[in-house]
Amino acid sequence: MDTGNDAPHSPGRTALTDHPASRIRLRHLTCFVVIAQERTLARAAGRLHLSQPAVSKTLAELEALAGRRLVHRSRAGTALTSAGEEFLRYAVDVTQALESAAAVLTGAAVPIAPTVRVGALPTVAGGLLVHALARLRERRPHAGVSVRIGDNPELIAWLKSGEAEVAVGRMAEPAMMQGVSFELLYAESLAVVTRPQHPLAITSGAAVSPRALVDYPLIVPSPGTAPRHEVEGFFAAHGVALPPGRTETQSAACARALTLVSDAIWITPQHQVQLDLDRRWLRRLNVPVPGGAEPVGILSRSGVPQGELAAQLTETLRELADA
Repeated sequence: MDTGNDAPHSPGRTALTDHPASRIRLRHLTCFVVIAQERTLARAAGRLHLSQPAVSKTLAELEALAGRRLVHRSRAGTALTSAGEEFLRYAVDVTQALESAAAVLTGAAVPIAPTVRVGALPTVAGGLLVHALARLRERRPHAGVSVRIGDNPELIAWLKSGEAEVAVGRMAEPAMMQGVSFELLYAESLAVVTRPQHPLAITSGAAVSPRALVDYPLIVPSPGTAPRHEVEGFFAAHGVALPPGRTETQSAACARALTLVSDAIWITPQHQVQLDLDRRWLRRLNVPVPGGAEPVGILSRSGVPQGELAAQLTETLRELADA
């Protein structure tokens, strides 16, 4: 009997083990996912408890095995290439599956209080999302919710990297939306609001000219945002220049407080202030602003089933948008 090591082997098996993909290890996937989430090599290194050169070496190994560039490096940080975006969809699934398997082995697979991870734009977090979270709380009183506020590119990045399960935001350029789906909830409109005691608010709903607004301090969205483009378009349509001395912020808390304690006029997406309007804490001025300009909807990972809690929140958002 031949007991040597000359047993025949399958050519297919040799081809499989010789394929570069067979040499990809979990450390490569973990490093890549963390780089995608942190968006700088330095922060990724800190989170992985490695040196930055070690992270760079691991990424270089992965790119050599892939035969293509997965991450653009620059002084501003890192950004995924189109190949990196595609690879991330599967790398996240693998690393999350491993975490789930490890949780089973350690007896922590089923948390006592499940948590849904949600992303939201600053201008929508205080509107429909708040009502959806309140309704979800009624249905699932022991469920946890983690809400992260960011701009639209951040929301999309969190979804792709698995840091968020669902987000409420806007449609982006097709290149950014790779692996992400968008479902319309509503079309956002602007609102011009003040405190109830404001001189322009005590005229019993009389029409207010856009030109009259510039006589008071204005609070407007930050430059480069979709609501800011709408505000600029609103003033331009009425032949009025956006005045200097304005306050620019994406912080609803700051804008709201400043509006309540002064004669400032806040121009903002309506859903952000709807709760204050309903309770008469703020007053909407009768100003002819464009309506339904910006679509807002549900962002989620394409082709990836949502967890039970995320799916329930998504359905609740749909219910409220249709109400």
